[in-house]
Amino acid sequence: MQIKKILLLGILCACVIFTSAQNRFSSISGQIKASNGNPLSGATIKIHKTNYGTLTDQNGNFKLSNIPVGNYTLQVSAIGFKTQKKEINVTDGELSTFNFRLSESSEQMETVNVIGRTANQEVNRQAFNVTSVDAKKLYNTTLDISGALDRVAGIRVRESGGVGSNFNLSLNGFSGNHVRYFIDGIPMDNFGSSFQINNIPINIADRIEVYKGVVPMWLGSDALGGAINIVTGDRYRNYVDASYSFGSFNTHRSVINVAVTSTKGLTFQLNAFQNYSDNDYKVNVEASDIYTGAYAPTASLKRFNDTYHNETLIVNVGVVGKSYADKLLFGVTVGQNYKEIQTGARMVSVFGGWHRRGNILMPTLKYKKENLIKGLDVTINANYNLGNEQNIDTLNVRYDWYGNSKPNGTNGERARSLYKYKNNNGLATTMLNYKIDDNQSVAVSNVFTTFNRKGSDELNPTNADYERPKKTNKNVLGLGYNFDVKDRWSATVFGKYINQGNVNGSGSTAGKNSIDRLGYGAAVTYFINRNMQLKASYELTNRMPEAQEIFGDVENQDANPNLKPEKSDNFNLGLSYNFSINREHNFSFTANGIYRNASNFIYNRLNQNQSKLVADNRDGVRTVGGDAEIRYSYKNWLSVGTTVTYQNLKNLQKYEINPSTGEKFTNVSNVYLDQMPNIPYLYGNGDVSVSLKDVGHKGNNLSIGYNLLYVHAFWLYWPSQGAVGDKKVIPQQFNHDLNFVYSLKQGRYNIGLEAKNITNADLFDNFSLQKPGRAFYLNLRYFINKINN
Repeated sequence: MQIKKILLLGILCACVIFTSAQNRFSSISGQIKASNGNPLSGATIKIHKTNYGTLTDQNGNFKLSNIPVGNYTLQVSAIGFKTQKKEINVTDGELSTFNFRLSESSEQMETVNVIGRTANQEVNRQAFNVTSVDAKKLYNTTLDISGALDRVAGIRVRESGGVGSNFNLSLNGFSGNHVRYFIDGIPMDNFGSSFQINNIPINIADRIEVYKGVVPMWLGSDALGGAINIVTGDRYRNYVDASYSFGSFNTHRSVINVAVTSTKGLTFQLNAFQNYSDNDYKVNVEASDIYTGAYAPTASLKRFNDTYHNETLIVNVGVVGKSYADKLLFGVTVGQNYKEIQTGARMVSVFGGWHRRGNILMPTLKYKKENLIKGLDVTINANYNLGNEQNIDTLNVRYDWYGNSKPNGTNGERARSLYKYKNNNGLATTMLNYKIDDNQSVAVSNVFTTFNRKGSDELNPTNADYERPKKTNKNVLGLGYNFDVKDRWSATVFGKYINQGNVNGSGSTAGKNSIDRLGYGAAVTYFINRNMQLKASYELTNRMPEAQEIFGDVENQDANPNLKPEKSDNFNLGLSYNFSINREHNFSFTANGIYRNASNFIYNRLNQNQSKLVADNRDGVRTVGGDAEIRYSYKNWLSVGTTVTYQNLKNLQKYEINPSTGEKFTNVSNVYLDQMPNIPYLYGNGDVSVSLKDVGHKGNNLSIGYNLLYVHAFWLYWPSQGAVGDKKVIPQQFNHDLNFVYSLKQGRYNIGLEAKNITNADLFDNFSLQKPGRAFYLNLRYFINKINN
């Protein structure tokens, strides 16, 4: 309740501040044409000595919003044309129009053949195997970050249920902790359960950068197989963006983003969101009545212990655009979550009262300054999570899928507990980038993280395990060099030194160890012409076991303190090609080939009684595969695209481990060279969208979209084990979604309707845990002083 009050108070304060400030701002618009009268797309419009700027659309139109009243110099430039400047006056509350005709510059035309590009296009042109998702195009949906990522080639987001369920993201064969998550380049390792990609709404992000295989040094990570960077953008202008959605299974989501920046550079930013769902969808299970023993092999029953909700408030205050700081923000993230636990690692384990709670209280510091001294850019971030987590299992009963229960001694549903703990995890990052000249730069990064779990259980106060230290400290130091010939070719080389210290146990059983690893890599890209790009990258990467893998997660993950660090040789090859026909038919094609050879590969398997997951090592796993995306668009109203991913993960461990002695068997394992189980190897997406202008009234637009997800059948267990007719398979899946968005008054008011899994297909992910069936959602979104970038 306290967090809800703080959330409401913060939103009200922000709206009051915003309302008092917004009348001092105005907007300008216009059109840029060539001397022959043809509109210029991709032309750059900037206001001198400010951060205001944008690019023209395909019709040469532009708009800049929320500009403080006053006199400015407006500059317009385009490749192959002479730059123009104009003195302008921005008047309070009035929309001013400024049109330009640019003269061709023959000198520039002979030497430069590029056009203006968006931030997403610039990211995709890096030498790394990277895909940038434009989050702004998805603002009128009910998607969270994980839902948006599930449509990217090479990615499969695997969830254990509905809203707030555990998830496992697979990226080109690597999954779970192999993939690292960042927000504005800051690792999310210590954010806790209240702030994860499957409960962060898409409206928080400007774009999402997906790095496959090779991870840039500046992210400062020991990722084994890739990274996800959520870029929120520096929205230092004044706006309010609010949305609310309601739908099936009593699901509610709401988001409000607010920013207010004064003419003196003082800024206030607020992001607040909440998710709630009963998650009471039906699942097909093998169920037996706990009293009568009556057995139904294909019963269709509702989930009854799966309610989830979370509330999060992020506030930042500080200054921007100063001589000593481009950005200096002090902030706090406050949040809480509640999750009921319906099943164990498989659906045969069912619970009726077990649940968990968690909260986040995390002060933050963000600092950035370009050209602190000439050529030197500095970025510093720090945070410390003071939040708690609690595992609550107090009912001494056993449940069945019908909701019946009977006494179960004094052991709770799984293990009677009120264990409450703090992970005491903090983070500090520093990034220095020095530009030697127009082509060369060097960079140094350092990321330090700490974890120290402490807790107690009033129901089990003498449990010695709670007194044992569970500590890890990790430091990742990176050094990189980049050489870039703009729009011709670029190359990057880098190295990473990783040190991790672990403490597990106490007294005579205390275990301390320090691990050091060195990695390195390189990435290069070459532009054959302005439409075609080739990429290649390699990294010898290392990943240390995570605290949750070493110590367990107090829910469905068992501890394994004997885990070894894993390493992998990652290779990527990529090609992208874009072209247009008559400027109306636009085509894009992207293809990537991958090779991964990992040793001491960490993967999740079921424990002995198949009730929990446990992380374990395999001597080696080799992955060969690739992904591709093809897109076509016609003018501004039709877009069609499809992605496909294939990945073959082979088990290279020749001899299995004897669980009794810890030694290897002498006989060759019968799963040697098997495909790794419970990992999809062939999947893809398809989508079609139509945008209709001026529907019902000028300025009102209607968008209609369709999305298909396909996952080929894959093995639940090792394919070489078990009788032919008894092998468990997660079946082939098709998921069809529809969405309709009607926008009024140039997008200020938006009404969205979504139908998910419209055929009500049975969908499965982790160890055959069933996901929701057919569902419908209504989404309402409202802008005040929308920014058009």
